[in-house]
Amino acid sequence: MDDSLRAGVAIYNAGAYRAAHGAWEATWLSLDRGGDDERFLHGLIQFTAAVHHARDGNDSGAVGLARSAREYLDGLGDDYRGVDLAGVRTFLARLEADPAVADDPLALRLDGGVVTYDDLDFDAVAVAAETLAEELDGYDEDIVADAVAYARDEVADGAQTQFTAMVFDFVRNEAQRGLVFQRLSEHVRRRRRREDDVSGLFE
Repeated sequence: MDDSLRAGVAIYNAGAYRAAHGAWEATWLSLDRGGDDERFLHGLIQFTAAVHHARDGNDSGAVGLARSAREYLDGLGDDYRGVDLAGVRTFLARLEADPAVADDPLALRLDGGVVTYDDLDFDAVAVAAETLAEELDGYDEDIVADAVAYARDEVADGAQTQFTAMVFDFVRNEAQRGLVFQRLSEHVRRRRRREDDVSGLFE
């Protein structure tokens, strides 16, 4: 859960409130219903959705989600899995009373700090890259998934070079993400062609 948790927190803190849930959803769905971890991720997912809806002008949706998120998070420790849930619960109560507080959204704190993309190691960046490709418009999820797989091969070989750098850049370089994706696409397609050229040669 650690990599997906950190990735989702960083995505949220970057202002992609709707997309943040994507980093947590697969883990959340795999957990036993009603357990602490399941309630924790369910509450965080609803928290991010509440912020998204409030900022999008859907006040009634935001209020309902804020109330529900508080119920899921109720009873969990104030610092559950390193996340400052005391701050989250306080913000949710304020949002429930006045959705306009989402104009200045709470920064999620993990292990005492505000996690950004720059704080993510490779495994968390891989989760963030695939989540952003899935949740944001304009990116081919298969391209990014292949780039992450190629980058994992590089990391396993101890040679964090081309694909590793581009996957990090895709996540961290928000202003140029579209251009980074174009470059990433070209390299992935080139690698796919090379793999297709040699597949079956020795069968």
